[in-house]
Amino acid sequence: MYARDHALIATPIGAIRIEGGEAVLDAIRIGADGAPASGSTSAVRLAAEQLAQWFAGERDAFDVPLAPAGSARGETLRNGLIAVGYGETLSYGALARALGSSPRAIGQLCARNPFPILVPCHRILGGGGALGAYSAGDGPRTKSWLLEHERQHSKRTML
Repeated sequence: MYARDHALIATPIGAIRIEGGEAVLDAIRIGADGAPASGSTSAVRLAAEQLAQWFAGERDAFDVPLAPAGSARGETLRNGLIAVGYGETLSYGALARALGSSPRAIGQLCARNPFPILVPCHRILGGGGALGAYSAGDGPRTKSWLLEHERQHSKRTML
């Protein structure tokens, strides 16, 4: 076991708590409470730095070591979600078809995602482009902000 560490950073969508240790991140929580903290372990500090760059519009992908998913299939689904590009969106159904899964499984993947923003579940929309739910921060309002941020910084005209 490793020592747990955390950082708490201020962002335009509220405070974000980054939890982990030296080697991997364990969780990211949007809307956390507490005093700002920079973290002391490599993985936590790297995530804080990369999130700050993302919010500044200077980064469109992350290279932070994440705690493994609970199963090989979970890892495959998470990697498929990570592959949805910056400024792009897919429906639950389209991602499910691409990954040989079901829309319900993709919905559960997004709802239980311990790494919002880094594992971009905000890029997954309901049928017909409906915003849908979002389990982090202030829910759909946070999801809408994240999508608009990416749209502005990716120079895409439509999501």
